[in-house]
Amino acid sequence: MNFKFVGEITDPIHKNIKYTSIEKELIDTFIFQRLRRIRQLAGAHLVYPGALHSRFEHSLGSMFLAGLSGQTLYSKDYLTDMDIIQKLRIAALLHDIGHGPFSHLFEEVSKDGDRFSHESFGQKIITSTIISDIIEKNGYDSKEIASISFGKHKMNFLNEIISGGLSVDLMDYLPRDSYFSGTEYGKIDYHRIINSMEVSSKNNLGINKSSLYSYESMLISRYQMFKAVYFHKSVRSGEVMLLHSMKIQNENLSLTNFKSLEDFFVLHDELVLERLSTSLSNPSPDNGIDNNVGIKLAKDYQNRNLLKCVYEFFLLSSQRNKNKISAATQELDQEKSNVNGLELFDEKIKELTKIVEEYRQSGYPVFLDVSRAPSIPLAPKKREVTSIMIIDKKLEYEKSFDQIPLINAISGYLDMIRIYTTRENRKFFESVFEGHFN
Repeated sequence: MNFKFVGEITDPIHKNIKYTSIEKELIDTFIFQRLRRIRQLAGAHLVYPGALHSRFEHSLGSMFLAGLSGQTLYSKDYLTDMDIIQKLRIAALLHDIGHGPFSHLFEEVSKDGDRFSHESFGQKIITSTIISDIIEKNGYDSKEIASISFGKHKMNFLNEIISGGLSVDLMDYLPRDSYFSGTEYGKIDYHRIINSMEVSSKNNLGINKSSLYSYESMLISRYQMFKAVYFHKSVRSGEVMLLHSMKIQNENLSLTNFKSLEDFFVLHDELVLERLSTSLSNPSPDNGIDNNVGIKLAKDYQNRNLLKCVYEFFLLSSQRNKNKISAATQELDQEKSNVNGLELFDEKIKELTKIVEEYRQSGYPVFLDVSRAPSIPLAPKKREVTSIMIIDKKLEYEKSFDQIPLINAISGYLDMIRIYTTRENRKFFESVFEGHFN
């Protein structure tokens, strides 16, 4: 082995996570230590009090699993240089380095101006800061590490180890989120999946047929975690409050207007929440909403005085992917079903957005929450995944999800629309949106 471990960290999910000298240097930087102050699940602790874990420990867990994946592929002669295992571990360790406060919510705030994504910031951090200096002085290429972290490496299976349906990211956050939330949905047999990893002739990551049931179980666990934890209506309530508080006060507080990476590095969950809840009132001319609304949302979030859901609409993947008549027309019917489902969802959004905006302009605290999540993780280049590569001895083939009944049943997207308002306005808006439930 071209690297040796110099210490270990005790972890509740993986027990002992060993690290090398370069990994220790990276972990000890103020840039990486900042991840301790960014929660993995922004608002989940308001419903599941134990869900206070951070991006820091998730990144360590991903590094650990990336090492196991690399060792498996090396033992099967898919990797000829053990240095690639170290590259994989570093790439996994740094894959979340660009996350801002409240993780994905922060990206939503700046989406309109295209000023921020954790991938683009992560790439800058890995290639142009002290992180790059540490990587380069230890004999590695920071640009190559960044390419693996964010799905751009020429060896595609390396990308797939970091993100996608067989990724170490997925295999760490599911059991970790499940453990800290106190739910049982995220228990997966990742050791079996990793030990069965193979690489196809076209450099795609696959698994041995023997672990197909473990893979199936993992995807079902992810689906259940979305429904029970990530999309829980009270979890989303807290996140909607944070999101709109940041959007309303963004201009006043310059949350996403970074003059340098150093301005970004000082931001973390508690600092931003404190700014949101103590800022001075100032009318925002762009959206006509007084900053008092944003301040109140932040204070109510702190005190767990959550918004109430007065309307919800789900478009399940089974509705989107129905096949209706015969095998001869299966593809056409699926396409029509997809279009009809998408049109229905998009029409709902347009209709409800108009109503919500009218009430908000009149001063009512009412908020639209639209969430779309693929029930199967996207491939590294954001491509939808519809099959799993099966590699068994000298035989390799793609097994389509429509040949795996349980996975096929959840394939597609979890599309959700909810409308939230304050406790005081709950009955009023329930009557406003009552007709839309039918």
